[in-house]
Amino acid sequence: MLNADALQQLRQLKTDIESSRVVHTGTIKATNGRFGFVALDKGGDLFLPPEEMQKVLPGDRVRVAEEEGDKGKTQAAIDELIESRLTTFVGKYQVKGKGHFVVPETPGINRWIFIPPRERLKAEPGDFVYCQVLRHPITDGKAQAGVLRVLGKAGEPGIERAFTLASFDLDDRWPAAVEAQVQSLDEAVISHRAEGRKDLRDQPYVTIDSPNTQDMDDALLAEPNATGWRLSVAIADPTALIEPGSPAEALARDRATSIYFPGEPRPMLPDALSTRLCSLMPGVDRLALVCDMQVNNDGSLGDYEFHQAVIRSHGKLSYELVANVIEGREDDDTRALPQPVLTSLDQLHQAAAVLRKWRAENALLAGDRPEFRLRLDENRRIRQIDPAVQNEAHRLVEECMVAANRCAADCLAQKGQGLFIRHKGVRDDRVENIRSLLASYAAGLQEVDPTTPEGFSRLMRETEGLEADVPVKAIISRQLARAELSFTASAHQGMGLEAYTTFTSPLRKFSDFHVHRLLKHLLWGEPVTRLSDAELDRLQAAQIRARQAAGSLENWLKSDYAKQLGGGPMTGVISRTTPAGFFVRLDSNGLEGFVSCKPLEGKFSFDPVTLRLIGKKRTFQIEQPVTVTFDSVDEERRQINFRLVEETPSGT
Repeated sequence: MLNADALQQLRQLKTDIESSRVVHTGTIKATNGRFGFVALDKGGDLFLPPEEMQKVLPGDRVRVAEEEGDKGKTQAAIDELIESRLTTFVGKYQVKGKGHFVVPETPGINRWIFIPPRERLKAEPGDFVYCQVLRHPITDGKAQAGVLRVLGKAGEPGIERAFTLASFDLDDRWPAAVEAQVQSLDEAVISHRAEGRKDLRDQPYVTIDSPNTQDMDDALLAEPNATGWRLSVAIADPTALIEPGSPAEALARDRATSIYFPGEPRPMLPDALSTRLCSLMPGVDRLALVCDMQVNNDGSLGDYEFHQAVIRSHGKLSYELVANVIEGREDDDTRALPQPVLTSLDQLHQAAAVLRKWRAENALLAGDRPEFRLRLDENRRIRQIDPAVQNEAHRLVEECMVAANRCAADCLAQKGQGLFIRHKGVRDDRVENIRSLLASYAAGLQEVDPTTPEGFSRLMRETEGLEADVPVKAIISRQLARAELSFTASAHQGMGLEAYTTFTSPLRKFSDFHVHRLLKHLLWGEPVTRLSDAELDRLQAAQIRARQAAGSLENWLKSDYAKQLGGGPMTGVISRTTPAGFFVRLDSNGLEGFVSCKPLEGKFSFDPVTLRLIGKKRTFQIEQPVTVTFDSVDEERRQINFRLVEETPSGT
C-alpha cells in the first residue's frame, strides 16, 4: 500500500503529463479508407489512424490529443467525445453466422454495425434499411444500431427514391395535424377570404408552364401604355389560406422547398393546397398577391404596386404553345385562344424583350446551358434522356419573374427589413487565383477588382468571348460562391443587381412564402413571425440538403442508365477538372462521367489558376471538346467512369 507521499507524487506526475499534452477540439472528417482526419477548430487537419477512427462517427465533435505516430508523423488520439451529430443512417442488412449487421452506405462509416435481436424489425439479408445509432463506439469501437424502417431490396421499383429520402433524413409523410388542417379548407374558404380583395377575374391572366405542371404559382398579363407597358404578375397566395404558426406553415419551413425528384416530387405543401386550392388553375377563382409594374420602353422599371386580389386564369398554356404564338406558327391550339389572351401574349413578349435587353446592358444574364429531361419507365428508372429546349416562352416567363422579384426586393429594402438573396461573386479563397488568371490571360482586366460588384460585373461582361489561351469566363464561373439568404439587402453579383429576393414560388419555396408574409406585414399590417438567425441558418441548410438529395438520386439513376451506353465513341466537353482527372459532359444526353489520368501517358499536374491538367505532351482544360467511351460505374460513389478515346494520327 502506497503511503501519502507516494500517492502525492503519482498525482503530481499525472498532472505533469496532462499539462504537457497538446489537446485540440475539432470535427471528425471521414475518408473512403479506414482512417480519417480531425478538422481542428483552430484550422488545419490532424490525421486519425484506423484504430482511433473506429471509436468515432463522421461529424462527431471531439477532443483529441496529439501524439507521435509511424515515422515520427503527428497524429491524433481520441480523448473525449463532445457531441455526436450522426443519429441515423442507411445501409444494407447482412447476416454473418449468428450475427446480424448493417453495412452502412453513409460515406465515412467503414465498418459493419451489430444489430441486437430486438432491433431487427424483421429485416432480411439484402434489405436496404434506415437505422438509428443505439450505442456509440467511443468506448471500445463497437457500435450498435436499430432498424427504424425497412426500405426494400435493390432492384425494386422506387427503391432509389426511398433510399435517398432516408439517406438525407427526409420524411415523405404528412403529419396528422397538417392533414387535419388541409381537410378544413375548401372552395368556400377561398370565396370568404376573397372579400375585400381587388377583383381581377375579368383580366386575361394566363399561366405558362410545362404541360404536366399542376402547382401553378404565377399568371401573367401585359398591356401597352404611353411609355411602355403595364406588366402584371399574379402570384399564388398560400399565406391567405395557411394561418401563421399553423402546422402546415411549420412543416413548410422545415421542408424549405419542394424537391423535384425524377418521376415523383416531394412537395413542400400538401397536394390539396399546392395543386388545387392555391394553384392558379384556369376557370376558377384563386387568391393572388399581384405586382403591377411599369416597364419602360428602354426596359427599365418604373413605378410598381402590390395588391391582394382574386383572379381567374384564362388559360393553362404550355411553353410550346406560347412559343408558337410568339413566332407566328398557327395551329388548332393557337387559333383557339381568345383574342384578349393573344393580345396580352404579344405585349408580354414585347415587354420581356426590352426587359432582357436592359438586363444584358445593365446587369448580368445567365448563359444558356443545355438542359435535359429524364423520362422514367414503369420501374421508375431512366428510359431515355431528351434535350429540353429553351424557347422564347421560357425567356418571357423568366424576365417577368425577375422583374417582379426586383420590385419585391426594392419594396423590402425601402422598408429596411426583409429576406433577400445575396451573392458575393467569387469565393474568398479563390480571389488570388482569379487575379493571377487575369494577369496572365486578360491583361486589360488585371486591374479590375473581382471582389466588388462593379468589378465582377465588368469581368463577366468583358470576358464573354474573350480570345485567350484559356476560357477565362468559364474558369471564373467555376469558382463562384453559393447564393445565400440574408435579412439585409446586398448585391446579388451573379445577377448584377443591387438587391434581389424571390416571392414568385410560394408553393414551392418557403423563403418565397415568408417574403409574402413580410410584404403583407409591411404593406397592410398583417401579422408575421420573423425568422431568427438560427431559423434562417436551418432554412438555408434545408435548401442545400434538398439540392443534394435531388442530385444524389439523379446520379444514382444516371449511373444505372449509363450501363447501357455501349462501347461506342461519344462526344462531350470537359466540365470540371480535378488533380486526379476530369469530368466530361456528353453532348447527346448531358451525362457526366469521370476520366482518370492514371491510364494516360505521362504525369499531369493540376494548375489551380487555370484549372488545367498539364502534361508533357498534352493539356486538358474546361470546355475542351473530347471523345470518350463508357468504361464502368463506381457503385459506391454512383459515379460514371469514361475512357478517353485517343486521337488517331492522320494518315494511319
